Amino acid sequence: MRNIGIAAHIDAGKTTTTERILFYTGVIHKVGEVHDGTAVTDWMEQERERGITITSAAISCGWTTKHGSFAGISFRINIIDTPGHVDFTAEVERSLRVLDGCVAVFCAVAGVQPQSETVWRQMNKYNVPRIAFVNKMDRTGANFASAIDDIRNKLGGNAHPLFLDIGSEDEFAGLIDLVRMRAYVYDGSDKDGVRFDDVEIPDGERARAEKARMDLIAALADLDDAVAEKYLGEEKVDEHELRAAIRRATLSLRFVGVIPGSAFKNRGVQMVVDSIVDYLPNPCDLPPVHGFSDDGASSDVELEPDDGAKLAALAFKIAYDPYVGKLVFCRVYAGQLRKGDVVYNQRTRKSERVSRLVVMKANQREDIDVAYSGDICAVVGVKGVVTGDTLCDGAASVRLEPPTFPESVISMSIEPNSKADQEKLSIALQRLAEEDPTFRIATDPETKQTLISGMGELHLDIIRDRLFREFKVEATAGKPRIAYRETITVRAEGEGKFIRQSGGRGQYGHAVVVLEPAEKGAGVQVLNEIVGGVIPKEYIKPVEDGILEGAHGGIVAGYPVVDFVARIVDGSFHEVDSSELAFKMAGIFAFKEAMRKAQAILLEPIMKVEVATPEEYQGDVVGDINRRRGQIQSMDGKSGTCIALSFVPLEEMSGYATDVRSLTKGRASHSMEPSHFAQVPAVVLKRVVEASSKQAAARTI
Repeated sequence: MRNIGIAAHIDAGKTTTTERILFYTGVIHKVGEVHDGTAVTDWMEQERERGITITSAAISCGWTTKHGSFAGISFRINIIDTPGHVDFTAEVERSLRVLDGCVAVFCAVAGVQPQSETVWRQMNKYNVPRIAFVNKMDRTGANFASAIDDIRNKLGGNAHPLFLDIGSEDEFAGLIDLVRMRAYVYDGSDKDGVRFDDVEIPDGERARAEKARMDLIAALADLDDAVAEKYLGEEKVDEHELRAAIRRATLSLRFVGVIPGSAFKNRGVQMVVDSIVDYLPNPCDLPPVHGFSDDGASSDVELEPDDGAKLAALAFKIAYDPYVGKLVFCRVYAGQLRKGDVVYNQRTRKSERVSRLVVMKANQREDIDVAYSGDICAVVGVKGVVTGDTLCDGAASVRLEPPTFPESVISMSIEPNSKADQEKLSIALQRLAEEDPTFRIATDPETKQTLISGMGELHLDIIRDRLFREFKVEATAGKPRIAYRETITVRAEGEGKFIRQSGGRGQYGHAVVVLEPAEKGAGVQVLNEIVGGVIPKEYIKPVEDGILEGAHGGIVAGYPVVDFVARIVDGSFHEVDSSELAFKMAGIFAFKEAMRKAQAILLEPIMKVEVATPEEYQGDVVGDINRRRGQIQSMDGKSGTCIALSFVPLEEMSGYATDVRSLTKGRASHSMEPSHFAQVPAVVLKRVVEASSKQAAARTI
């Protein structure tokens, strides 16, 4: 068994590669195309219309390899095709959390692109072994060696070719297997790429192949003692020894094997599937999964993929099916999950019955009776489960680490067009939020407007489209709002007193708080430094709650305050009049007073933007980025294309996709991802504060 993902930058060819794998493994009998809207794993209407992947699709296939140690053995490969657009990065995050291995796809022309770096970091985060597929070798400007250099220099991957390309661009004819030292030459008459000739390496390529094989062995000798012994003794390393060494090095995360090919032209995909089987792990190859026991001590538990053990499964994705209702995608880490079982949800402390078990084939389902350790399946019938929940045997409760997700960066208001749409909107938004952990819903406490937040304009656009198509909700969306933040720049002290007398028992709370700036991205930390009991222990928590509540709205423009340390250092109490409410209010007052002294500033989200444009439009594109308050970081040229990398405030990126197409007559492409927060310039600050004041005045009226 192999549980693998296909991950890459947008438009690198993930879905096309997945489609070819399904064709060659016999799951489908006709190749679908992304641009025609016929790809199996792009099953949503929005995906087929836009030609992009929005939601990760799980699908299973079978493969029997012809060479190596596993020759003749049938394998089941569970594949998850992930989105490439940064707005849907949560889909990649949760998929990599439960996968054992990954195929990272790169464009042979562009090499490593911004989202390539993001998915690579996500793979590193979850320690996912990987191989690399350099796709689009048939395109003008394709350069296999340059793509490998990019992986080494930009991603820090120890990348080495497992296959060499025979020709490139229009002359890309096949691959040379450096392990078997054979050439695979494709028959030009077979457009599906099913037939290829397994032949001797052409004379003109022999010297290059022998050098590349020696370089591969030398690289493995640095990582593997068995290969090092033979290499230093100048002994021959045979095919089986080399294959085993590559597998060991890949599983150790210290080696990345690279395969060239063209998924669109049906070349090299079978070699990718062979490499998945040969070099990526099965569930038993990986170290035990760490969990936490539910015995009150939260002690570490190691889970082996053992069918005889107690059940432990992680719910990593929620989806709603029009025919069966709520589908909970699970990865079984230990034990067996059977249809009809009663499972215990560690978070809710409740048991639920599994009414059906299915294996997903994109948007199709296949019923099964049991899922074993290492399996990925979908559960029907469990109602209270959300993304990240652990399903286990009630007799041995264990909690698995859930995937983590980035914070949303953009929000907008949404209003139903009629009273009939109001109830439908509420149900639809709750369902969408359950499916997508980066989609947030909130209600403005003063205007009572419903606010939806997401990872970008495209993300929110898809949400609005789904509301209309799937849930038949007519709603009007307001202008996107930027998720500004506030922070402090100097240390300051604030004192808060809440004293009320009303004839009977009064209210008394008094706290002194010191605020200090923290590192970028450090978040909020509240420390109790009270000595001598000047504030009783039972009132410390209300003061902390008051500080955190005060941090929801800063003093510059009313946005959340981040990256500070709050120290509760002093205060006083009244034996009769003190209460939790009084100390909570004292905490709020102390925080606000300290904020006024701490030279607070407003922060705005900055996006990392990469634009690839023909060189003749370079000046126009750079000028437009500068006009948007962008800062150019680097300019690279590749085959007549200029690649500009810059940091641009999110506020200035509204409508950028349309503008950059107009500037370059549709010939440029761009991608962006959240990078960091930076201080807002004085001119923009004035505008934001004025807008915030107008909104506050409107709410007052």
